[in-house]
Amino acid sequence: MKQNIKIMCIFVMALLFGFSAHAETKKPNIVVVVADDMGWGDSATYGNELIQTPNMDKLAAQGVKLTQCYSACGVCSPSRSAILTGRTPYRNGVWRHLSGNGPSHLRASEITYPELLKEVGYETCHVGKWHLLSKQQFNQSEYPQPDDHGYDYWMATHNNASPSHKNPNNFVRNGEPVGELEGYSAQLVAGEAVHWLKDLHDPKKPFALTVWFHEPHSPIATDSRFQSLYKGHENSKYMGNITQLDHALGMVMDALDEQGLSENTLLFFTSDNGPVPAYGGTSGGLRGNKRSDYEGGVRVPGLARWPGHIEPGSTSDVPVIGTDVFATVLDITGIPLPTDRTIDGVSMIPALSGKQVERKIPMFWRTHVSSPNDRVAMRIGDWKIVGDETLTKFQLFEVQKDWQEKNDLAAKMPEKTEEMKNILLKLWADIKAEGPSEWWESETQKPKKGGTLSY
Repeated sequence: MKQNIKIMCIFVMALLFGFSAHAETKKPNIVVVVADDMGWGDSATYGNELIQTPNMDKLAAQGVKLTQCYSACGVCSPSRSAILTGRTPYRNGVWRHLSGNGPSHLRASEITYPELLKEVGYETCHVGKWHLLSKQQFNQSEYPQPDDHGYDYWMATHNNASPSHKNPNNFVRNGEPVGELEGYSAQLVAGEAVHWLKDLHDPKKPFALTVWFHEPHSPIATDSRFQSLYKGHENSKYMGNITQLDHALGMVMDALDEQGLSENTLLFFTSDNGPVPAYGGTSGGLRGNKRSDYEGGVRVPGLARWPGHIEPGSTSDVPVIGTDVFATVLDITGIPLPTDRTIDGVSMIPALSGKQVERKIPMFWRTHVSSPNDRVAMRIGDWKIVGDETLTKFQLFEVQKDWQEKNDLAAKMPEKTEEMKNILLKLWADIKAEGPSEWWESETQKPKKGGTLSY
């Protein structure tokens, strides 16, 4: 079925664009950059008065700053899976932070946007963190690796840079361990992206590049040239780490400029979830942090640049979410959405111009961790309902006005709360019916060798 959908997409693209070299040069390039654990308040671009982020500032000046941009989950693996598939994590199988021996992974049966782009002539590259299968599954051929999800070229780690951001030794390039690298992760990841763009990419072909940095996730290591900018501040390592990340973003932006690619490239920057205050991160006043489905756990930076299509220096408060990346990419490349599965996201192109988007499926979050009070949430318009893990206790917020979620309206508005609860429960039942529920209901089940590709 997956192959049939891909063939249909190829056929439609052939009708729309043909396969001439001239047509291919007109297709937009796609660059998606993701920070790791960067909070909504962790940059000058979003109001931090101390942290220097000149390249994020530049990106915002050249494009749009999204003030209500969300990750699809309060932790990393699920939110990343949603970016690639357009599907809320419990549907696509990556329902929690992936580590250890669990069976969960981004199934080969899922359709990613790099796969669809590759089939219509795009070159594809992924650099940085991956984390879409467990540690024991990473770089094991019986489980789907980045190349199985549509990447021609990849250099990645399973999860964090190890032993830290400094001189990491756990990168794998196209299936081959790289060994210890000298330098800091963000610059190494950006450097690999730049190398691919300049030396390996066929300039006659459009491309899709994902750059998933490790910064500012722990274990944090910061180059002295960035940490010294905050000398004397108790949080200098973390603040310098954000600037280190920002510098690497600038490397990618400069390479696009130098190769004459910026004008025809949609560049999107975001984070996978909210911050970790213990390491120095800040949500910018939002309630909650990483692992929470309050705003601080899922509202993240969102910057987009596409010259000629996005007004420079603009701001949009239209809510968008990581699942929207998939539909957005297909929208601007003319590829139809798959029809054999639920796609939760919608094209964010209207939102990039400050216009509302139409959602048939509400924004939904369910973050699987131990804290019980803010484990599920759903937003419709300005209304957001937040529930506990048991789906029996709920809070109601009007987040457009109450962006810090200080005023729970559930008791004052029981009818609205009941309405939102019923929609949430119906949506959850639909999600659970479509996803591999056995994976989260009983992680004692072990996948058969080679069998995972049939899911």
